[in-house]
Amino acid sequence: MPLIPEEPQIYESAQGPRATPASGRTAPTPRPVPGPRPAAPSRPGRPGPLRPAPPVQRTPRDAAAQPGPSGPAAGATAPAAPQIQLIPASAEGALDAAEEAVDLLLESGRAPGDVLVITTGEQHPWAAHELSFGETSYWAQHDAGDDVFYTDATVAGRAASRPVVVVAVNGGAEAAAASALSLAHSRATALLIVCGDPQRINSVLGTSV
Repeated sequence: MPLIPEEPQIYESAQGPRATPASGRTAPTPRPVPGPRPAAPSRPGRPGPLRPAPPVQRTPRDAAAQPGPSGPAAGATAPAAPQIQLIPASAEGALDAAEEAVDLLLESGRAPGDVLVITTGEQHPWAAHELSFGETSYWAQHDAGDDVFYTDATVAGRAASRPVVVVAVNGGAEAAAASALSLAHSRATALLIVCGDPQRINSVLGTSV
């Protein structure tokens, strides 16, 4: 009868193989491995360093070089003809009209050294006074270029160009007026103001002002 207690031991060993299939069921569980997920957080890190890299600001340097060639193109348009303004006045009142024009220019902010006044007839009182001290000191004030300069049509060719030239047609021969207007037009870089009789000025210039 000692064999009877051994039989239940055999059944216990049969339970062992049941546990093995249970272990086989646990095998599919590792399929959803969270391994590929940690690779995702690396994505936000990639655009971070890439974004600051492009703004090296090399393009603005290239753009700064581009306006350089456009500079000389603008300089080519510099030698444009000055604007012409006509102030009707008689030969006797042309000098007073020129003085008023100069006052308006200075009041509008124009620098005194930007203005040159040419007379075709009698000299301006300032020019006559300064010439009394000699031509050297007279033209030295012209070269200084810090004040309005008054000159006569006969010597105006020595004057340098200025932004604004005012001509007072206050007498003189037609030839003197014509040469003064032509000279004033070449000396004015921005504005030419002519004070005098419109008909006479138009006939001298050969065009309508």
